[in-house]
Amino acid sequence: MKRVAVVILNYNGAEMLRTFLPGVVECSPEAEVVVADNASTDDSVEVVQRLFPTVRLIRLEQNWGFADGYNKALEQVDAEYSILLNSDVEVTKGWIAPMLAALDADSNVVACQPKILDYKRKTHFEYAGAAGGFIDRYGYPYCRGRIFDTLEEDKGQYDTVCDISWATGAALMIRTAEYRAAGGLDGRFFAHMEEIDLCWRLRARGSRILCVPQSTVYHVGGATLSKSNPKKTYLNFRNNLLMLYKNLPQEELRSVMRMRCLLDYVAAFKFLFTGGFGDFKAVMRARRDYRRMRDSYAAVRKENLAKTVVQGRCCRSPFPILWRYHFGGKKNYSEL
Repeated sequence: MKRVAVVILNYNGAEMLRTFLPGVVECSPEAEVVVADNASTDDSVEVVQRLFPTVRLIRLEQNWGFADGYNKALEQVDAEYSILLNSDVEVTKGWIAPMLAALDADSNVVACQPKILDYKRKTHFEYAGAAGGFIDRYGYPYCRGRIFDTLEEDKGQYDTVCDISWATGAALMIRTAEYRAAGGLDGRFFAHMEEIDLCWRLRARGSRILCVPQSTVYHVGGATLSKSNPKKTYLNFRNNLLMLYKNLPQEELRSVMRMRCLLDYVAAFKFLFTGGFGDFKAVMRARRDYRRMRDSYAAVRKENLAKTVVQGRCCRSPFPILWRYHFGGKKNYSEL
């Protein structure tokens, strides 16, 4: 059995598999390559079976979404390390070795990610992960190389291995046993923010997460939902609120959630006044559904706090990134 499994979750992505799976197979000789199919209705299964006979196919009985899809798939993976890899990622020769070395070197490092560059503009970082993710005090994510919609050119400025708050789900390498012990991804999220939530739990329980930029991949991004899709807006806002409720220290919960309420309404009306009526409705629905779902997460919150060993803002920056970006003019991570 190989120590590493590269697990690609697929839903109606036959063309992505034709385009990117050959490179994954060629550049990952030390790994078992697995495609977990989320009950696709296109010819994805046939493509894997016919064109990629060395790839293991896991057929899930329904579309479980990104989060539970990976949970179901990793139940059937026995490798020491699993790499959750999006189907729209172009990998490079030797991409696994630097991450594997980082995990082998320190048992306290539980997960890592490579440097993520834009497949369509390979000189620049890609939105989903860039050179490692962080969140601010109010839960807003940003990255080395990407703050909100500002994507930096990669000039080697973030080529050092770095402890990060979260590793992108587009290319997340993790100890399989630790993934399971932490409860995996939150299936109720369906998609978006689930990897940040998982990484928060891991960090709060004393583990380290790294970006290892000596490994590089290229991500298309937006292959499932475009950035302006109201469904994506809804999932991002709802799941971000649930993540905060699940993980915030008790002494910060009320003040942070009050500020987020204000900021969410500002965002909603900005969408409304700039023609984004669908996104406006998505934010309002996200806040409604957060309130509806919150009580069902009370036991989860209690468990997370009980297992927390790193006190304070172990996973969050002390400053509000919105202020520094919009009013302080800090558009690049190195300026923060």
